Amino acid sequence: MSKGKVCLAYSGGLDTSVILAWLLEQGYEVVAFMANVGQEEDFKAAEEKALKIGATKFVVVDCKEEFVTDILFPAVQVNAVYEDVYLLGTSLARPVIAKAQIDVAEQEGCFAVSHGCTGKGNDQIRFELSFYALKPDIKCITPWRLPEFFNKFAGRKDLLDYAASKGIPVSQTKAKPWSTDENEAHISYEAGILEDPNNTPPKDMWKLITDPMDAPDVPQDLSIDFVKGLPVKLSYKDNKTGQEKSVTSPLDIFLTASSLGRANGVGRIDIVENRYINLKSRGCYEQAPLTILRKAHVDLEGLTLDKEVRQIRDQFVTPTYSKLLYNGSYFSPECEYIRSMIKPSQETVNGTVRLSLYKGNVITLGRYSETENLYDATESSMDELTGFLPTDTTGFIEIQAIRIKKYGQAKKNNNQELTL
Repeated sequence: MSKGKVCLAYSGGLDTSVILAWLLEQGYEVVAFMANVGQEEDFKAAEEKALKIGATKFVVVDCKEEFVTDILFPAVQVNAVYEDVYLLGTSLARPVIAKAQIDVAEQEGCFAVSHGCTGKGNDQIRFELSFYALKPDIKCITPWRLPEFFNKFAGRKDLLDYAASKGIPVSQTKAKPWSTDENEAHISYEAGILEDPNNTPPKDMWKLITDPMDAPDVPQDLSIDFVKGLPVKLSYKDNKTGQEKSVTSPLDIFLTASSLGRANGVGRIDIVENRYINLKSRGCYEQAPLTILRKAHVDLEGLTLDKEVRQIRDQFVTPTYSKLLYNGSYFSPECEYIRSMIKPSQETVNGTVRLSLYKGNVITLGRYSETENLYDATESSMDELTGFLPTDTTGFIEIQAIRIKKYGQAKKNNNQELTL
């Protein structure tokens, strides 16, 4: 007798294929679920494999456009970044995947969901906190945290032996000594030989982005139009045909930025980051589209965003939002509050940024705004007496100096010298 239906986040790989068979062995019916978030995946092959193992049903949900409009573009608006380098490609995908999985679980009458996340990573937290926010009464079966599972499968050999005993097809090609996670925003590489942070990633590891040394010798110019901080148009000249091209739909803009960036070596990073569970992790990422869009957006804000608004946003909204995303708290009251602060800060971020992509670099060529230009060349000019008189600065400095003089006098009274 069945213990009930479980919706499993299924990748088609060894781990989740073994988990699928193991759940069946425990007496559950399993609905295999995949979210299409732009990863290069043979969904038909994954379906055939899942059904062959014994899944009751295979469901794939196309989340590509929702991912861009609801998650990725707001991340561009807020300039989301973790520890100054990582543009959160994996973290950003988790809310949309979790939501799709819960929707499928409800549609298929599943009492529980399951995933293949390890017990030492961030993703288990991201998925499960999202599950419980979206459906508080859901049950979550976490094989890699169950002693009866992880004691049985202590290593890769145990997984392979079990797969063989269950007739689970396993790829015969030589496995790469690292693990990956891919979506339309990026691909990540972790574990295996990368666990030594001093190991240089081999050239054949990188999958999406051209090696900057092998990128074209001719720069790729493009321009990106923004309305209220959102990309609304991307224009570029095709260097091969000389044809001027442009795209305007959110998904097309994102994918075009990705294609141009990848071809020109843009967006590779290699970092040691701090996981939420207080372990350090070495990760390599290819994040071309977010690198380009974020660079353009940050630049345009210099022209169009009020100084004090920008400082408050940079000091509080951006780092808080980025940390919450990384830690898996997208569906939380605090993140809902932070998200409400993004749009108001972007009302004036309207204009165009011109860029050049060249051998891994994103170079700003210029920027302009027809409606929100806070820069006044006449006021800023060293050659014209407009805006305010030079003598006005005397009073400004005197007021600023009141407390500075007191600070200096206090040091002097205490026989303390100001040092560099």
